[in-house]
Amino acid sequence: MRRWSALVVVVFLVAGLAVTASGQGGKRGGTLRAALDADPPNLDPHLSGSAVDRQVFQNIFDKLVDTDDTLAIVPMLATSWTFSQDARTITFKLQPGVKFHDGTPFNAEAVKYNFDRMQDPKFPSTRRSEIRPVTRVVAVDPTTVQIVLERPHSPLLYVLTDRVGMMVSPAAAQKAGTTFALHPVGTGPFMFVDRVPQDHITLDRNPAYWGKGLPYLDRIVFRPITNDNSRVANVKSGDVDIINLVPLPVVKTLVQEAAQPGARFKVLEHGAFAWTGISLNVTKPPFDNKLLRQAFNATLDRDVIANVVLQGAAYPAYAPFPNGTAAYDPAWKLPPRSVQAAKDKLQAAGRPGGFAFSLLILPGQQRQATAEAIQAMAAEAGIQVKIEIVEQGTLVDQTTRVQAQSALIEWSGRPDPDFDLYPFVTQSGIGAFNYTGYTNARVQTLLDAARLLNDMGQRRRAYREVVQILSDDLPYAWVFFPKEYKLVSTRVHGFVHVPDGMMRLRTVWLSP
Repeated sequence: MRRWSALVVVVFLVAGLAVTASGQGGKRGGTLRAALDADPPNLDPHLSGSAVDRQVFQNIFDKLVDTDDTLAIVPMLATSWTFSQDARTITFKLQPGVKFHDGTPFNAEAVKYNFDRMQDPKFPSTRRSEIRPVTRVVAVDPTTVQIVLERPHSPLLYVLTDRVGMMVSPAAAQKAGTTFALHPVGTGPFMFVDRVPQDHITLDRNPAYWGKGLPYLDRIVFRPITNDNSRVANVKSGDVDIINLVPLPVVKTLVQEAAQPGARFKVLEHGAFAWTGISLNVTKPPFDNKLLRQAFNATLDRDVIANVVLQGAAYPAYAPFPNGTAAYDPAWKLPPRSVQAAKDKLQAAGRPGGFAFSLLILPGQQRQATAEAIQAMAAEAGIQVKIEIVEQGTLVDQTTRVQAQSALIEWSGRPDPDFDLYPFVTQSGIGAFNYTGYTNARVQTLLDAARLLNDMGQRRRAYREVVQILSDDLPYAWVFFPKEYKLVSTRVHGFVHVPDGMMRLRTVWLSP
């Protein structure tokens, strides 16, 4: 099912993930060991700004709604929902009898608290921009809650499948304040036990979980392993059961190895959902000069990066919408690489000798290989790229405060195309996801209009014009769309590979 098919809300009486697992005869017990490509910076979903955090969140916090492996919206803490005639009020019916890990009740008042927390100007929530259209939340009765909007907002249900929809315990959050991340409390299938930074995060089975018979595992241990080769080696050796990020250059080899008799792992694949690009800070030199942004962009050979550096495990990118997704336009053509065009832009900018800038990247062989390819391409036009490898927290801090000259940005993608672009190029995203400081009145108008529309054909026309503007202004140089892979031990059963790449482990069980 394509991404936009799920814009028609279908309310399932039973969540598909649980049905899948029960049909496979899940067995209780065991500890699953999951390796992450980075140490999660924050375990509070309302403060989180990193994709790696969400791998842990999926198992501590339930959401109001979720997506299944076809990206259809399915019930979770909300059993059903209806829209008012003007599409400005959504009424949710909630699961009865659900409790947070601290024993306090989940109900409509808890939902209201979570939205109030995210919108509190005294609380530094990174989610505030996602729920800007919400004017109030009304607890009608313990199992009925209404979200009232300033205006129709077509992406909202999909927004609720991520951190905005993750419900934290009001009692625990009020007591802890901004230190809630040190001991997060949700309603999810697993409960937080402990964390040793840069070493592990431990979750234990929630014995009072509302999902009948779930979860199967007794424990999950997340281990940060930033080295790409080491993550893969740990699955091959049996020391790790699943990894969240498979290095793209070795996918072909891994697929061949997994097909051999006696292989101890398997490779799971979905089409592209995420994007990788380069943020170019338009508020300070050198990229406050559009000609220099255009010069650098002209040096990039996206096809070589996707098909040579990454061995065909990605699509080259022209825009922020991956191939085959709702806003993707097959008529878009990659701009050809032209060193001469880059030199012409440099001449027009009064910088015929080129210029230098710093590119921040996270640790990892794949990221370094990509950055080095970019560095070599730019150098042919006299543009010197200084690669700086930094930890996740540093990169997030530097980019959200619009301090970095440039950074290799990895966006994990969203089911609705709005959040693949809107927060990155609008005023409301500055201080959160707008890493470049870029704004444009026409872009703002078009993206705001798209949020009012439910028809994806109409929205796509708005996105098409926005992409045309951005291809000239270039606050970002989008580079490639990685295909989504998981490397999983053959001991792992019941894992549902959702295209967003997040590891939902409540239905997983282990064989000996």
